[in-house]
Amino acid sequence: MNVILETQRLYLREFINSDGFHFYELNNDPEVIKYTGNKAFQSLDEATNFIENYSDYSQNGFGRWAVCLRETDEFLGWCGLKKEKDEVDLGFRFYKKHWNKGFATEAAKACVNYGFLKLKLPEIIGRVYVKNTASIRVLQKCNLKFKKWFEYDKKPAVLYTIKNDRN
Repeated sequence: MNVILETQRLYLREFINSDGFHFYELNNDPEVIKYTGNKAFQSLDEATNFIENYSDYSQNGFGRWAVCLRETDEFLGWCGLKKEKDEVDLGFRFYKKHWNKGFATEAAKACVNYGFLKLKLPEIIGRVYVKNTASIRVLQKCNLKFKKWFEYDKKPAVLYTIKNDRN
């Protein structure tokens, strides 16, 4: 198990094949994927195949990571950084039972710090559908600032950004 970083309550690690189960479960909850633009996996095999072929770590040296509770090792969701062309996007997704407990903010803040201090990224962005007010609040708590409105999958969205002033 490759742990990337730790916070007070959490640790973030690279995905392992058994995380396919969690990806399947997360994406099969309509409320969890309501504002993601993603669809449910058709099967557990499809979700596991996604994990087995996840190449961001080898291609970019970072990616999305499993978020686990330090106390129990429970998988809560995922959070991390995704390189898309010349941008790096902060993203997160958690089981509904773990919403409103500060886990997304705690994990996201740790990812921003990691991106700036360890990876020396110049900027991190966050894209969110306008109706996803909870995720917008997480980005704001991580000090990302509103940059612009745009359309994503024909739905109104916002772009938030933070520049690295820690170098």
